[in-house]
Amino acid sequence: MTAVSFIDWASLVALVLLTLALLVSVVRIIIGPTLGDRVLALDLMTVVAMGFIGAIAVRTGLTLYLDIAIALALLGFLATIAFARYILRRAGRDAQ
Repeated sequence: MTAVSFIDWASLVALVLLTLALLVSVVRIIIGPTLGDRVLALDLMTVVAMGFIGAIAVRTGLTLYLDIAIALALLGFLATIAFARYILRRAGRDAQ
């Protein structure tokens, strides 16, 4: 087994596992009982998507995908902060 074939197989396995993780997070978004569960599942989906993009970058050898993953990480972080602020404001409004 050469190094190239090993990287091909490893990236293929990583893509399959990340696809399964993405499907699980979509299921959690759909059936999540609380808003917090759904926000956490969206954050998980962002992290899995970054891993997916990273695996594709390794498989194709294009470093442009890594820039896309960094932009997605920033977007996911900002979305998580926005959802957290929304949940806090909603909880404060319900308490009054």
